Amino acid sequence: MIKTLYVRILLTFLGVILFSLICSFFIGLYVFQKQISDEGQNEMLKVGREMIHRYDEAKPADLDEFLSSMVRISAHPIHLYAASGEHAFYGLPDESAAVISSEAVHQVLQGQVYRSGAEDPDTFIGIPFMLQGEWQALFLQYSAENEHIVNRMMLFVLLLVLGLGSLCMIAAARYLVEPIKALTNATRRMALGDFEVDLAVKRMDEIGELTQSYTEMARGLKKLEQMRQDFVSNVSHEIQTPLTSISGFAKALQNPDLIPEEDRKDYLEIIAAESGRLSRLSDNLLKLASLDSDHHPFTAVDFRLDEQIRTIVVTCEPQWSARHLVIDLELPEAVHIVGDEDQLKQVWMNLLGNSIKFTPEGGKISVRIDSRADEAVVTVRDTGIGIAPEELHAVFQRFYKLDKSRHGSSSGNGLGLAIVQKIVSLHQGQIELDSTPGEGTTIRIRLPLRQKE
Repeated sequence: MIKTLYVRILLTFLGVILFSLICSFFIGLYVFQKQISDEGQNEMLKVGREMIHRYDEAKPADLDEFLSSMVRISAHPIHLYAASGEHAFYGLPDESAAVISSEAVHQVLQGQVYRSGAEDPDTFIGIPFMLQGEWQALFLQYSAENEHIVNRMMLFVLLLVLGLGSLCMIAAARYLVEPIKALTNATRRMALGDFEVDLAVKRMDEIGELTQSYTEMARGLKKLEQMRQDFVSNVSHEIQTPLTSISGFAKALQNPDLIPEEDRKDYLEIIAAESGRLSRLSDNLLKLASLDSDHHPFTAVDFRLDEQIRTIVVTCEPQWSARHLVIDLELPEAVHIVGDEDQLKQVWMNLLGNSIKFTPEGGKISVRIDSRADEAVVTVRDTGIGIAPEELHAVFQRFYKLDKSRHGSSSGNGLGLAIVQKIVSLHQGQIELDSTPGEGTTIRIRLPLRQKE
């Protein structure tokens, strides 16, 4: 079985060329056979009349010698028929005599010119020839030697075309197959986890487009692999840290001699807090996985956005009141929006939770809704510690945490804003972030009032 594309292309080309040449040869022979026969007969008629003219002028004594010399000069064998039925043949060495019917001989003896037709097996012409006062029938047959030369020439041309075409096809096949071989090798490397694929194929055809698409796919897979590795590393770190604390304090609590009774409550509170941290991490991971899938439920309903945000602020009152924060609400009445109520609730919870966490005691958090013709703009502004300019582009990345040395908090898992961005995207909205270190942060969410189909 032929397995390589290179050999298949060559064999296919050779098969097509051979089939085309053979078919072309027979079709051309069929189309031009009559023309070739007519041209040959016209040429033999000229030669025959020239022979008769020379004989009439020279009146040679030896007829046989004269006709033999004419055969050598013209390369056409000669048949001479007398009225008495006598037949003489003058031909070249190894030349076979044509079969001439008696009807053709009789027609020429009657003074007519005869041309062979489709019923005659050979090509010849007949001319009446007055010899010593009697009509003779002079026949010239088409020389097989000339026909062989033409056939050999045609065969040589066909073989030359086949040879040159094969050489060109070998080069063309290599030109076509080499990029595919490079793609195959690159695929094997990618299957082993090597995404450093750089295919230097600069072509403007379909193979060039395929190579370019393949290179882009390799870059995308490399990026996905890096994201996967980072994700595994971040998840492992986020899980390992609270597990270490839980395990350490639990072992300490097992030995009553090591831990004073008054410290046991603090240790148990730490264990509970770390367990809650693990639970929140698990919930956020499940929520992100669900949001990333194409099967996440999206229930679009008409609800009042102002009431939802007001409810969220009331729900978070224990947190912001414990830090003595001032909440300023600018919520117009009856702002209706069509969207997933549960998902948008998660957005406001995360944004308000971040503002509470990073705003010092006595600070202020403002929540405002601007209702426009086709969109609602929700602005959450705080007077917190802000975000450094070099970190603004990264805060929406998963597991990204702000500088702990400045912000003094590590209780989050770096998934809150990633969830916010995903939900806003699902609602065909936009999110804008503006922050100044030491002054505060402003997050602006733009949501269409109605979801597009």
